[in-house]
Amino acid sequence: MPIEQDTRLLEEASAENATESRHITSPALKGNPDELRDLEAGLDKLQSDANRKAGIDWTRVILPVAALLVLVLAWQLYVALGFKRQDQVPGPLDVLGQFGSLWAEGKAQEAILTSLQRGVIGFLISVAVATPLGLILAQVQPLRRAFGPLISGLQVLPSVAWVPAAIIWFGLSDGTVYFVVLMGAIPSIINGLISGVDQIPPQYRSVGKVLGASRIQMALQIILPAALPGYLGGLKQGWAFSWRSLMAAEIIAVGGTIGFGLGSLLDQGRTLSDMSTVMSAILAILFVGILIELLVFAPIERRLLLRRGLLAGSTR
Repeated sequence: MPIEQDTRLLEEASAENATESRHITSPALKGNPDELRDLEAGLDKLQSDANRKAGIDWTRVILPVAALLVLVLAWQLYVALGFKRQDQVPGPLDVLGQFGSLWAEGKAQEAILTSLQRGVIGFLISVAVATPLGLILAQVQPLRRAFGPLISGLQVLPSVAWVPAAIIWFGLSDGTVYFVVLMGAIPSIINGLISGVDQIPPQYRSVGKVLGASRIQMALQIILPAALPGYLGGLKQGWAFSWRSLMAAEIIAVGGTIGFGLGSLLDQGRTLSDMSTVMSAILAILFVGILIELLVFAPIERRLLLRRGLLAGSTR
């Protein structure tokens, strides 16, 4: 009888355990593929719901426009109070009228297109040169220790310092402009890429080695994608440096075979003491830079943050 009672008790305990196991829903305990898929889908939905906003986010349009209106009104108020002569500080309507005149003459279009073409071409060449250099310096420690301080020094060196040397080397030609742009952008892109590589967890390299990745595969398929946040920051800074370097080169290097860019328009206004032309050129330079940021870099950065689940905590 005791044996039968023990057997009966074991059977009852097994039945209770089987009943409880049917109610266990933890994938970690059961390893049910269907439940794993359901959990993954639920987490994806939670993340997408946190990132998704219904309709159009009008604050992205209203707030910048409101800020611009406030600045224009403050500008107009300053002019109306008469602290400076109007020929020294023209009002917004005067600058707008002068820009309209330059547009009607075709000078504004020529200057914007010339500078934009130079800036884009110079930036693309800088990316093509800086990306492999940055990967090599980030991977080879002796080279980084040897050339790293030099790259950082070139980044803080004002690009305008290269203009006199470039004029001597290349004359008053487009080569001068492109050289100054490259010297302004390349160090920033290299340092941004190196910074992004430094932030990669070491497990990524270990996984690549286990999978048998070659050095080129490791660099292009593992390290570069993982370093994208820092690399993108370097690209943004590189574009900013290239645009500023371009303006400096166009202002100083005038004449010869150099085309008519926004910097040339700015220098022309200075020569003629025409503040309306000067302000028109400054605002055109500013708006081109803002458009490049909004149309190129901001969507790429937003997509990168979204793919990595970081957009919810961002203020973009």
